[in-house]
Amino acid sequence: MSTSPEPRPTTDGTTDGTRDGTDAAPGPAVRRRPPRGEVRRALLDAAAELFARGGIDATSLDDVARAAGFTKGAVYSNFGSKDGLVDALAEDRISAYLDLGLAAVSDVAVPLEQQARDLGDRLSAAAEEQRDWHLLFLELWQRAVRGEGSQAFRERRRDLHHVVSAAIAEHVDAAGVEAPLPAEELATVLMALSNGLAIERHADPGSVADDLLGRVLVVLMGAAPPSGRPAHVAREQTRGAAQSSVDQ
Repeated sequence: MSTSPEPRPTTDGTTDGTRDGTDAAPGPAVRRRPPRGEVRRALLDAAAELFARGGIDATSLDDVARAAGFTKGAVYSNFGSKDGLVDALAEDRISAYLDLGLAAVSDVAVPLEQQARDLGDRLSAAAEEQRDWHLLFLELWQRAVRGEGSQAFRERRRDLHHVVSAAIAEHVDAAGVEAPLPAEELATVLMALSNGLAIERHADPGSVADDLLGRVLVVLMGAAPPSGRPAHVAREQTRGAAQSSVDQ
């Protein structure tokens, strides 16, 4: 009969190498399964980088899993399919973009001109920091236009537009000014400007000033007319002058 001590299980599932608690050489560490949220995050980050740089169709699930440090089974168990991964990635990145923008204008007490400038500057900085996202955005946009894949990207963009419109309406109302365009149209222009300037910046570095989007948003919101007059006063005076010209 052997007299060697047997490993004793501990409360966390590993063993301490003895039955009586005396010291012994440690055995191999037991590898624990990472939390599901951690696995999803790693897979989404790996997919964002690989899809942006190599293209969605040219990148395999094996490539994504390997880059994240998991097997392809982890992709299937978390997203179901490649289309599921692409949909989840679109939702994840658009939500992050929205959170970033809302954080830049979270204080409605800040003057509208400063809010517009802060928002533009933050979105411009994000375009530089998140280059991969804009490359991926262009491919997702192309797939949506061609009718490829699911409707997730288009639906998330509609959700983004709705939230941005509501935020613009709230901030304009808090500032007590009359917006030059309906909030829904301003949201469309804001999204188009942000994406378009990011594309120009990446295509020709240095061609877009860091503060250009912020300055354009200030003008677009009517927050700082050239005369320095309050936006609603400037508009009323402009209308009055135009009407006088017509009457004459």
